[in-house]
Amino acid sequence: MIFSTGYFSFSGMNKGFLDSAIRRVPDFPRPGILFYDITGVLGEPKAFRFCIDELCALTQSSGAEAIAAIEARGFIFAAPVAERCGLPLILARKKGKLPGETVSRSFALEYGEDLVEIQKLELAKPRRIIIIDDLIATGGTIDAVAKLFREHKSEITAAAAVVGLPFLGYNDVLKGIPVHTLVNYESE
Repeated sequence: MIFSTGYFSFSGMNKGFLDSAIRRVPDFPRPGILFYDITGVLGEPKAFRFCIDELCALTQSSGAEAIAAIEARGFIFAAPVAERCGLPLILARKKGKLPGETVSRSFALEYGEDLVEIQKLELAKPRRIIIIDDLIATGGTIDAVAKLFREHKSEITAAAAVVGLPFLGYNDVLKGIPVHTLVNYESE
């Protein structure tokens, strides 16, 4: 396990505290997958506040004009960041979950394939976007969201998450996007 230190200060918090709030669930959602469950972070107000504080600082320094949140756990972290930073929140959701006209893109997961959609009206105005999720594994979801925004002339300023799994290769998939995580795990 490695804690990101390039941007994040950890505000005096014991780095192990955040790690101890992240539960490991073997064989979920299928055999052979080790799932990093952030619900423990949500159950620890100090850990959750720490995550929001750090994601806010990153968002502000990135020059973002809007925040794209990835369904579903990314919403939990991105919404308070958007409110605190005074920025619009744009939802990137699974197929069929958004009303109105949408634009979609398929992507590969570490254990399958999926489709992400954004409302077309959210893509109409080019902006500087930061993408926030709870965890970055292969980078496929963030890459799909970034491509949707770029196809509509927006710029991706950064991608951020609480947990990073760089051993799954997200740095190769997300070349050209600054990626920031609060805690990285280097192997299963």
